[in-house]
Parts: sequence; C-alpha cells; structure tokens
Amino acid sequence: MDDKTVLGRINELVDEEHVLRRQLSEGKISSDEEHARLKDLEESLDQCWDLLRRRRAARDAGHDPDAEKAHSIGEVEGYIQ
Repeated sequence: MDDKTVLGRINELVDEEHVLRRQLSEGKISSDEEHARLKDLEESLDQCWDLLRRRRAARDAGHDPDAEKAHSIGEVEGYIQ
C-alpha cells in the first residue's frame, strides 16, 4: 500500500465519520450505533496514520517504505505513549 492509497483510505474513513455524525443528528441511527462504529473508525484511522508515519520514517532513513506493513489494530492501540 503506497502513501497515496493510505491517504485515500484515511479520507474515506473521515468521510464515513462525518456521515455517521450526520445520521445521528438526523435520528437515523442511535448514539450507541454511532459510538460503536466511531470506535472502529478511530482504530482504523490510528492504524492508517501509524502505517503512513512508518512509511515516511523508512523513506527518510533511506529504507524501502514498501517494506512497511500495517500493524494490527491491537498492536497500534497498545502503543505506550
């Protein structure tokens, strides 16, 4: 997955987040449905941003960014800040 593809996926996820918020405000979904899906979206966004950062770091260090693969959501969410 190249940087452009990762950024495209990030944009898709953000668009979906906006749709969810609109659906909630229009009463089309419950807040529980919105929260559950938002949690999934946020985790996927974290995963995408992590991959993009690692690809950029690999490139800056002179390594092949294509060697970087997405880490699992559990691994990304488990990073110690």
